[in-house]
Formats: sequence, structure tokens, C-alpha cells
Amino acid sequence: MTSSARPGPRHARVPVTAARGPAIVLTVALTTFVSAAGAVYLDLRGQMDVSSAEELVISAPSPVATAHAPDDPFAGAAMNILVMGTDLRDEENAALAGDADGMRSDSTMLVHVSGDRTWAEVVSIPRDSLVQVPECLLPDGGRSRPRLTMFNEAFSIGAGAQQSMDHAVACTIGTVQALTNVPVTHHLVARMTGVIDVVEALDGVRMCLPEPVDEDPRYGNLHLAAGDQRLDGRQAIGFLRVRKGTGMGLEMGSDLTRITRQQAFVQAAVNELLGKDVLGDADELYGVARAVLGALRADGQLADPVRLAAFGYSLRGLDRSRVVFTDVPVVTASSDVNRVEWTSAADEIWQRLATDTPPEALVAATPPPDAAAGGDGSEPGGSPDGATGGGAGDGGSDDVPTAPGDEAGAGSGPLEDELLPGVCAA
Repeated sequence: MTSSARPGPRHARVPVTAARGPAIVLTVALTTFVSAAGAVYLDLRGQMDVSSAEELVISAPSPVATAHAPDDPFAGAAMNILVMGTDLRDEENAALAGDADGMRSDSTMLVHVSGDRTWAEVVSIPRDSLVQVPECLLPDGGRSRPRLTMFNEAFSIGAGAQQSMDHAVACTIGTVQALTNVPVTHHLVARMTGVIDVVEALDGVRMCLPEPVDEDPRYGNLHLAAGDQRLDGRQAIGFLRVRKGTGMGLEMGSDLTRITRQQAFVQAAVNELLGKDVLGDADELYGVARAVLGALRADGQLADPVRLAAFGYSLRGLDRSRVVFTDVPVVTASSDVNRVEWTSAADEIWQRLATDTPPEALVAATPPPDAAAGGDGSEPGGSPDGATGGGAGDGGSDDVPTAPGDEAGAGSGPLEDELLPGVCAA
């Protein structure tokens, strides 16, 4: 096992960015239906759980004010949205993933949207990172003690014996802010079972797997053949969660290799959305929007469909080539070969996000004003033939990460036309 660090930003890779795909759905769905009927608004609003976790965070850095963006309800400041999955084993999730004690965060991503809405960066935080978790408020009124532990333990520590979701989220937010000094302005928590509802609303997601995927029977029963096929909701959640077995990197048993598989699924799902006439079918569009909202728990501002739709609308000019995915640079932990530690290169990422500064690759690739205005015949912010991608994951604490430098998809540079392994070409 080597200890080489992973490279930095990668350009996004699906026909519409992972951040922009849901934004398109929410923009069209919510501006259409919410403006048409208050009853529809109340129905959509009722799908999303409202989190009050921000009230429980002990301390936070101040947001950095930036350029004003018209029509944006969050105008004037960059947005740092912490997206967390959860492996909480309630009755429904336990039926999918088996029983487990406590709750931990699943995959965690910090999504930075620039204040001028011209670029975005998605930073994936490895859950097996050894980090210093600060003190957190507990449901019983006390405070936890600071400790060195796995990053995803922050969720469990905050939840306490009472299994409080808001306290779990608050502890994770506090941990991210203490480690990075980046202010988390908003947060989303995705339910494991919510993926099923979204995939079913899309009538499945088409994938073209390069080889069979067979889960180790000690952990689950996912078996997917090679080739062109359509994954239903339960197969989709199994594909996102699987970590041990054979096919598409499962032999490595690594949480890090799973990121590439998850990005492939998101790329395929967004392709599915754009390939269907969802945006022209009111009933189907409403069903997809309802499923997306029902899969999430969000802070009070993002949980408002009207504000969320307006924010999505503000991203309409975001060029797909100006969304990058960045992995936190890591090496094998010196104290535990089954864990990883962040390298000093991570500090540069956090400093950029805190000051709303784009990666050097985006600065170098900034188009001239006439190109940005659609001088090639495309719409503003668009590109004739670009492509992008994104990802999410599973909980637990027994994964053994392989050497980060050996992981698939750890390269950098423009990949606009590249399809990830498992995504169908047409």
C-alpha cells in the first residue's frame, strides 16, 4: 500500500452538471406548479423535512460577501451547502441495509456555489478520514468531548443516545467548519431510501455496465449482469451502497473507489432525466420533483420550494464546464492503515472556498466576454457538446481504503465529453 496523495479538481462530466440537473427539475417544476396553486405548494413543501441543526452549531466563521446575483434569494454571498447521506437504520432503511447501532453520515460533500453564480465546486470528504471532531451539543443538554476519530463518527457523536438527527447534523457541520474554516451556509441530508423513490419516479435508470457486479454474499445480494440494463429503485440503492465483491473495483473493498461508481450512477440518472420528456410532461415532472423533495431534509431556507426554485433559476447561466469535482487529498494514516489523513494540500482547497476563489483550472479557462455571451451560437452559459458528473455513498465503519493514489478517476483536467464506466453512450 502506497501513501500518494490524490490530485485535485476534475471537470464535471454529464450533459448537465449534477448540481444543475436537480436545479432544472426544481426550477421548472416549482415555478410552474407553485405559482399555479397554493395547494401544490403546500404538498411539495410538506415533502421535505425541515432541519433546525444550524441553531445547534457551537461556532462558525462568517460568510464572505460577494457579487450580487439578480433573482437569487441568496444573492450577495457564496453558498457552501453540506450534503450528507445517513445510514440511520430506521425500520425502512434496516430492510435495505440490515441492522446497525447508532447513526453515521454516509458520503459527505461540500458543494460551493460562487457568489456570482459563474462556477461551482463539489468537494467529496472521505468518511474514513481520521480527523479531530470538536465538542458538540448533545440532545441531553451536555457537550461531547473533542476526540480524534473517523470523520463520519461526528454524526453518531452528535446524535447521542436519543438519536437526534438535528444534533447529528450540527456536529457534522461543526466538524467541517472547525477543520476547514469554511462557513457552511446551508445543509441537506439525503435519506437512503429516498433514492428508491427518485429512481422509481424516473421509471428506472439505464446503465451499461462493463462487467458483472456481484456483491459479497456476506454483505448483500446485489447481482447485476454486464451490459445494457435498467436499474430499478432497489437495484440502484444497492449499486450505490455496495462495497465488497467483484466487478467495477469492488475487489478493492474501498470506500474511495466507490466514489467513481456513484458518480457514474449520477451521470446516468441525469442523462435519464434529460433523455425523457420530463420537462415537457407536467404529471411526470411533478412526480420527480415530489420524489426529490421527499428524499431530503434541509435547513429552513432550502426547504422552501419557492426559494429553492428561485435559487435554481439563478444557476441557469452556469456553464457546465465550470463545475468541478474535487477529492480531498489524502494519504494512508500513519496510525491505522485502514484509515486516511488529509494532506497539507487540502488547506489550499479550503482557503479557496472560504474566499470564493475558483480553482486555477477555471481561472485559466475563463472564456472571453463574447464567448460567455453565447458567441458560438449556444445559449449563454451553455456549450454545444459538453458533459459533466457527480456522486454519493454508504455508511458503516469497516471499509478498508486502498491507496488513494491508485483510485480510479483521480485524474484532473477537462473531461467534458467523457462518460464514466457504466454509463451508456446513447
